[in-house]
Amino acid sequence: MEREQIRILYLDDEENNLTSFKAAFRRDYKIFITTTAQEAVQILTDNEIHIVISDQKMPNISGVEFFELIVPDFPDPVRMLLTGYADIEAVIDAINKGQIYRYIAKPWNEQELKITIENAYEVFQNRREIRMKSAALENLFDELSLFVQNASHDLREPIAAIIGASKLGRQDPAGNQKEL
Repeated sequence: MEREQIRILYLDDEENNLTSFKAAFRRDYKIFITTTAQEAVQILTDNEIHIVISDQKMPNISGVEFFELIVPDFPDPVRMLLTGYADIEAVIDAINKGQIYRYIAKPWNEQELKITIENAYEVFQNRREIRMKSAALENLFDELSLFVQNASHDLREPIAAIIGASKLGRQDPAGNQKEL
């Protein structure tokens, strides 16, 4: 079975970074690039994206703010923060607020980034598989609950009849209970 093509969205305000990223990875992955958060959200809306990479330092929105913005509506893509600045607060915010998978320093190494992308896609697949299995388990639980409910109802009436017959059998002709 052939693996689906990994779809990556890369948001960066610097066109040169977007161009070099696309040139480096377009043979291996389906790449979507943009310089604006609005267009990035539109790409997420129109396509199933597996991995979202965002630059941290942008003029209108930071990478962390962008991830915070998209998490409620697009929780599935694995998020990675890319930055040329050693801003530990941004990294902490990205982990806590943007729920990032990985922090990547600029300039990135192509081979290391490719390994990180492959690992991130594996995380995406594992999360998807867990969601599917969880949904299947929920369905099985619902079916089991319905079965138990029906079985208890189906057993309640015969048991009540047996108990009633047993009580009748223990009565003497005057209607008094006999000791067994």
